[in-house]
Amino acid sequence: MKGDIIVLEEHHIAAAAVIVPDILESVQAKEGRYTITVAGESGSGKSETGKAIADELAKHDIAAVLLGQDDYFRLPPRSNDAKRREDDSWLGPHVEVRLDLLEQNLVDAINGADRIVKPLIDYDENSVEDETVDLVGAKVVIAEGTYTSLLKHVDTKVFIARNRVDTIEHRQKRNRGNEVGDPFIENVLKVEHKIIAGHRHLADFVITRDYHVIPVP
Repeated sequence: MKGDIIVLEEHHIAAAAVIVPDILESVQAKEGRYTITVAGESGSGKSETGKAIADELAKHDIAAVLLGQDDYFRLPPRSNDAKRREDDSWLGPHVEVRLDLLEQNLVDAINGADRIVKPLIDYDENSVEDETVDLVGAKVVIAEGTYTSLLKHVDTKVFIARNRVDTIEHRQKRNRGNEVGDPFIENVLKVEHKIIAGHRHLADFVITRDYHVIPVP
């Protein structure tokens, strides 16, 4: 999403350094592209962890492309917030997010497409446009976002188990529309927590609230 600033911290890099060696042989052995998802609640560090995994893969000469679920919302941020406030049913993965399109982009990548066309949201302009992503040379596609554990065509799923209390400092730093402290937003985060709490059990790796990595047998 345009307007997002990704700042990697040591705990993101450390988590990636645990995950990548564990999957490296599988990535290299797969004939086609390898897919990874990084899921978790708002502000849990999904974008940063996805970027850290891509950087760690690059150390092994494996190129990765990062897709953000935020670009796949049906409405841009301010419009989506307004819709949520007027319609209490406008919340969740199958209502406000084009997960089907993200899934199709993954399928196209797996099937060897040289490029994909995806939405690109501009946070500051509150707009959506199309973006063409070049996949030539990319061995891995990483999709990060709240609900990406629900995607089907995925080789490795990572889940960050941090809730809205754990993430408040990060959400204050990014300061998206003064969301921290807004009672409506806090209620949205409570609902999102209920929706994705069970997604932890879909993961191959769980990152704890203290950013320790637990492989799931």
